[in-house]
Amino acid sequence: MEASELKQKTEKELTVLLDTKRRDLWKFRFGASGSKARNVKEGKTLRRDIARILTVLTGMHALRKNNF
Repeated sequence: MEASELKQKTEKELTVLLDTKRRDLWKFRFGASGSKARNVKEGKTLRRDIARILTVLTGMHALRKNNF
């Protein structure tokens, strides 16, 4: 997921997406410990997606704070 796609979403949509990604990462980590064969890159991409979402949310909060 690209940052430009994320910037077009609302704060509520980003929060829901963040929750979904965090749940997926949790499932990935515990699935890996249970020896389920998975794509190893999935964990890395999930962490990066979470970081991108958090970056966009932080930017939104900063803009809102500066506008008031």
